[in-house]
Amino acid sequence: MDRLLHLDRTLDELDPPCWTPPAGDATRLVRKVHALRRVPLGEMGPADLRTLVSQQVALPYVLPLAVRPLLEEPLLDAYFHEGDLLLAVVGAPAAAWALLPDLADRLRAVLTTLPETALAGLPRGAAEEIARFLAEPDATP
Repeated sequence: MDRLLHLDRTLDELDPPCWTPPAGDATRLVRKVHALRRVPLGEMGPADLRTLVSQQVALPYVLPLAVRPLLEEPLLDAYFHEGDLLLAVVGAPAAAWALLPDLADRLRAVLTTLPETALAGLPRGAAEEIARFLAEPDATP
């Protein structure tokens, strides 16, 4: 199924069951993730996608959307710092990538073209996370 054909739908529609509203004392992050599940996929920005990927919410739908801008601008600053969306994406579990092998290969191809100097400004451990992702091309669930 081409998950990008569903840009007018929400995660609550595509990834049942619908989530119940968060508890009154829920953290800001929990409230944000719950709210994002009700936003049409096509309206989500890089920061929203970074949040959902980081929280491992509906990855079969969210990862393809998150990777699209990274293919053009791998070190995109989604919210916190340069490369934050990339680091969330490469940190996704291997089982999620196993469902999207072609997409993982496309992202790996882009990442292999990045010069080492481009990674120098990323947070500590980022280069190792990216290297781990690059080393897992044949991961299976």
